[in-house]
Amino acid sequence: MEMQTMQKLEEEALKKSGTDFSRLGFALFFMIGVLTFSFLNNGGIPNNMFLAIAALIGAYMAMNIGANDVANNVGPAVGSKAMTMTMAIIIAAVFEAAGALIAGGEVVKTIKKGIIDISAFGGNADPFIWAMMAALLAAALWLNFATMMRAPVSTTHSIVGGVMGAGIAAAGFSIVSWGTMGKIAASWVISPVLGGLIAAAFLYSIKKSIVFKDDKIQAAKKYVPVFVALMSWAFVTYLTLKGLKKIWPSVVDILNIIPFVSIEMTKKPTLLTALIMGGVIAIIVFFAIRKKLSATTDMENTKDSVNTLFTIPLIFSAALLSFAHGANDVANAIGPLAAINDAVVNGGISSKASIPLWVMGVGALGIALGLALYGPKLIKTVGSEITELDQIRAFSIAMAASITVIIASQLGLPVSSTHIAIGGVFGVGFLREYLHLSDADTTIEEDKEIIKDEKHTLSAYKAELSKLEKKPKKSVTEYERVVELYKLVADEEKIIKSAKKHIKKAKKVEYVKRDAVKKIIAAWVITVPAAAILAAILFYMIRGIML
Repeated sequence: MEMQTMQKLEEEALKKSGTDFSRLGFALFFMIGVLTFSFLNNGGIPNNMFLAIAALIGAYMAMNIGANDVANNVGPAVGSKAMTMTMAIIIAAVFEAAGALIAGGEVVKTIKKGIIDISAFGGNADPFIWAMMAALLAAALWLNFATMMRAPVSTTHSIVGGVMGAGIAAAGFSIVSWGTMGKIAASWVISPVLGGLIAAAFLYSIKKSIVFKDDKIQAAKKYVPVFVALMSWAFVTYLTLKGLKKIWPSVVDILNIIPFVSIEMTKKPTLLTALIMGGVIAIIVFFAIRKKLSATTDMENTKDSVNTLFTIPLIFSAALLSFAHGANDVANAIGPLAAINDAVVNGGISSKASIPLWVMGVGALGIALGLALYGPKLIKTVGSEITELDQIRAFSIAMAASITVIIASQLGLPVSSTHIAIGGVFGVGFLREYLHLSDADTTIEEDKEIIKDEKHTLSAYKAELSKLEKKPKKSVTEYERVVELYKLVADEEKIIKSAKKHIKKAKKVEYVKRDAVKKIIAAWVITVPAAAILAAILFYMIRGIML
């Protein structure tokens, strides 16, 4: 029997190591392919080896973004069983790549969010190239470590920390915009709190209007179209503001072809335009869902039946979140790479740089490949290892992700999509705990009354027992009563102990795994300083090799 067990363990270990080796092989093949292409494509340029190595690091960074960051878009949907892991990976990979290639834009700020003042380099391209390379590699290494530790962290904060650390190493502390860094530090609190509150609010409103009702079918037919329409409104607005801003002029040209539609040409969509577009789609969705539900006759009057109504909206939300994420966060992988490319090709430094199609392709394909190879680990963490999710809870998290970004972007608050999504998971989990404790309060009060009554009875039994035991001579009846009283005292103590245990158990229920919360928050707090320190070390290493 022991030999068979050992044989099975060996087979599992070999199978796992074979899978890990295959993943590593695919990743290395992609990175070497990018290195070779960049080297051959830019053969006539001085320092083209620097660019080729930077492209290799950019590919590595893109894969780490796919492995860590994309989990936030599809994790809740997978954890709620609305999507299988395979389906989630395919949808996310396709839409991430599409978002990066279609809406990633021709120009991005190479120095993310004005973290450092590039004038401090004095126009000297070499230390700038070394700093960008160190920042990119440091961010990628930190993301790789966080993924291994199953900690979903912000890729934006990783690259921000890398740029800051490399900048300080290259030109001193004065190069950093500390006001911007203060805002980023504030986002560690703003993002998860906003995400958690909005997710909890939506979950509570769905429970109150549908789940807690006696006639769930009728309530679902009335309110599900409203909630799905709200989701459509939020997501179209979110996608318009965040995912289409780089190609907005082309979108306006297409929309103005439609009769009775006239949109004023602007560089990027305004909030009002995005809200109107979202509102139009929301109205269409509302009537379509209401018509479909009114024709439904085979629904059961259960929470599980209501949950299934949110499955398709969750699939759409995962796709749209992935598209918007690809459009925005691809810059985390290729922004510094574009800066290096511009510095190598033009021999100077600029705050903005055109991104060649091959560089955008590295970011898009790298994110998709990283998700496919290493994404499942973090998808499982987000979807099931923090708190148990169903479709309603996952729907609330998706709503929080889109609405929080819209509110924060209009208020000028720096937020992280990762922190919002994880904050949403925390929010629905803690709301479940709160609702459980509210329901348990009645039971706890009943248990306290039982304890009070039983203690009174126990005191009476003990008093009678004490009185009988003090008598020097007892009759047979009194001896029998003493034995009976000992048994009654033991029974009463057992009842009191059981009631106390029940109260303690009711208060101790935790729907959010505290260890996961501590690990994730710790990873958030140290992301910027860890990436910064690593980037500074790498900068000194690169400079030492080059000088």
